[in-house]
Amino acid sequence: MSADGDERLEQRLPFPPVVLGIAGASGSGKTTLATELARELGGFNFPLDNYYRDLSHLHPAERALKNFDDPALIEISLLAEHVAALARGETIERPLYDFSTHTRVPDRTESVRAGAFLLVEGLFALHYAELLPLYHFRVYVDAPDDVCFERRLRRDMQERGRTAESVERQYAATVRSASLHYVRPSAVHADLTVDGTAALDWKVEQVLANLRGRGLLHMQA
Repeated sequence: MSADGDERLEQRLPFPPVVLGIAGASGSGKTTLATELARELGGFNFPLDNYYRDLSHLHPAERALKNFDDPALIEISLLAEHVAALARGETIERPLYDFSTHTRVPDRTESVRAGAFLLVEGLFALHYAELLPLYHFRVYVDAPDDVCFERRLRRDMQERGRTAESVERQYAATVRSASLHYVRPSAVHADLTVDGTAALDWKVEQVLANLRGRGLLHMQA
């Protein structure tokens, strides 16, 4: 066997991870749920955001006009390739994305390996047909539109220094329409839909109970 072959074997996990897909509208609580599940399961939270397309070929003013709530802005071919590799227990080189410039960090990646559980989380985690066969279990986090907006408003003002007017304008222009056209319809692909307004520990328990019932927790025991 070649040295490259030896290295690839060393980078593989001794067992393939259990792969979960977790989707929901912006502000539904999907990221919070994925983060807590990763903690409970000793898994790895894998958001889709790193796979936004590199827009360095565009003028900064043109980049700012792009609709980042459109699934076409995600490089799904690379994303699906990497999730498939992680699902086989392999290590990948994940791109680094600079959200302040809407560009990928040039000539830099980060090595990622899944662990026992891989939680693929994002607006479009259940939208892309390429990802659906890779999941052992699929979760959709459902929350009313007014709740999603209030959460996003609070987050963007507190964490990103944005004005209420700018958040409301973006939500009306792109976020809500993307949710209606792409995100909410993807709920049909879920094995479990949880209430995004329910207590976090109850949502976690629902997911764990379903994994347990399907024998997916025992796979990593």
